[in-house]
Amino acid sequence: MKTSVVVALGSNLGNRKKTLKAALKALGKHDKIKLLVASSFHETVAITESGADESQPKYLNAVAMLETTLKPKELHELTQQIENKHGRVRLARWAPRTLDIDIITYGVELIETKKLIVPHPRAHERKFVLQPWLEIDSDAFIPGKGKVSALLENLMDLQKAEK
Repeated sequence: MKTSVVVALGSNLGNRKKTLKAALKALGKHDKIKLLVASSFHETVAITESGADESQPKYLNAVAMLETTLKPKELHELTQQIENKHGRVRLARWAPRTLDIDIITYGVELIETKKLIVPHPRAHERKFVLQPWLEIDSDAFIPGKGKVSALLENLMDLQKAEK
């Protein structure tokens, strides 16, 4: 049975655009994945543990919608293999990286294991996930959080209030 999946991709080291294109191609070439659509690339400030950090290299981000027959664990392992192939080093949680691929949603499933939490626990707080996602799916929603359009609007309102 095929499951609809949303993934977010980001890169802030190396040739970011080439890396994101190659990662999307690798996902789409897998025999158990159909790449349905990918957003345009969005450049954003790096987010670290303490918030936005202008001193870090900027990220290039995208969101893609897939259909897959892979189980969540198998898909997670595949995304990590693709990250590793593109030079991903996991020294620190919020460190710059050549490639990051996060599973944002896996159908409407709620998954919590030691290595994987879906929906992604911070997706609803990330403009760099919500904005490109809305670009490719105006009806998008995050199970347990709500419509992506409303989440993005709330996030933008919060950012305005903080200024």
